Amino acid sequence: MQQKKISSNERLRRAALAEYAIFKSGEDKDYDQLTFLAAKICQVPVAKISIIGKNNIWYKSAYGTQLAELPRENALCEHSIHTSEEIFIINSGEHPGLFENARNIYDREYHFYAGVPLLNANGHAIAVFCIFDTRIRELDEDQKKSLLALANQSMNLFESRKHKNKLQHVQRKLKQKYKELEKFASLVSHDIKSPLANIISLTELLKDENNEKLDEQSRQYLDFLVESSYSLRNYVDGILSFYRSDHVLEKDYEDVHLPTLLKRITDLYKLEEDVEITYPDKGHLKNINKAALSQVFMNLISNALKYNTAEVRKVDINFKTTSTYYCFEVSDNGIGISATDKEKIFQLFATLDAKDRYGNPGSGIGLATVKKHIEQMNGSIEVIAEKGKGSTFKFKIKRP
Repeated sequence: MQQKKISSNERLRRAALAEYAIFKSGEDKDYDQLTFLAAKICQVPVAKISIIGKNNIWYKSAYGTQLAELPRENALCEHSIHTSEEIFIINSGEHPGLFENARNIYDREYHFYAGVPLLNANGHAIAVFCIFDTRIRELDEDQKKSLLALANQSMNLFESRKHKNKLQHVQRKLKQKYKELEKFASLVSHDIKSPLANIISLTELLKDENNEKLDEQSRQYLDFLVESSYSLRNYVDGILSFYRSDHVLEKDYEDVHLPTLLKRITDLYKLEEDVEITYPDKGHLKNINKAALSQVFMNLISNALKYNTAEVRKVDINFKTTSTYYCFEVSDNGIGISATDKEKIFQLFATLDAKDRYGNPGSGIGLATVKKHIEQMNGSIEVIAEKGKGSTFKFKIKRP
């Protein structure tokens, strides 16, 4: 509801108006619908939403008139922003001087005016929802209530657009900050990878050339140094992959034949003899981010095979549709996940105690990237797993 007490501080009022970014902001059908309803309900020829600037009044919406702007001095709306009443109502019979002064700035001679000041939370009148008539008349109670209701809706729109503008401003700043962070991550990662490569190569060279001269403990130290260096390199690569994943989400959406997509992905892993991957032989997905979905499957399949010590490593992919989602399952016969670890596997940089079949620890980035891709496609993911008994990742993405 409108706040009844109106602030008299003009400087603060104009500062409040600036926060809404609506002065001379262009046409808007939402506001036009409100002025149309006001004119019809109150049975008047003209209804306006008037933005009160420093020297001029500009119409956010105007039904029944072509005027877009007029001088603030002598305008009838000027009196509305100083009233203590919910609706400021006057006619030329009771206030001939006000209408006489205003006659030269309007497109016709008016004899009736009613205006509702649109107030922000601090009581500053940023606009007036008003109606005009060329004859002296009155408003009945239902018309007054309707005018107040439409004015409230107009103010709600202003507030909504204000918050939207603020959100867009924050989003632009965050996007810029994210770009700066991505650039920083890229530069730092590059600067780290170069000395890391030297450390790895020099350590392995030292171990090979001095193997017979080193005792067992020294060789273990060198092995640990190489292993740690590889882990750090994988960690750096993971950071770059995570930050670059947003570029994947910006790819165009397209229709996808699921078996063709999965064949191209699984062929990358079927080169090893101990790998069996099954997937559906039919399925059509409409208007999806093919690049993002491919990244999801590649991460899940890669993890299913890396964290798997079975004699024959198996991955089974299933697919079904509902009225609102495309639903997928990626199951494996790998080492599984403990109940406590299931709570954190999708958190960025969260790593488990388990190492892959090659003895390397995880970076805690792959599944965080998977989750980010799926959520950006308006979906969700969960895991059903038990330690030593394989895992099933279930995820869904929104259908168009």
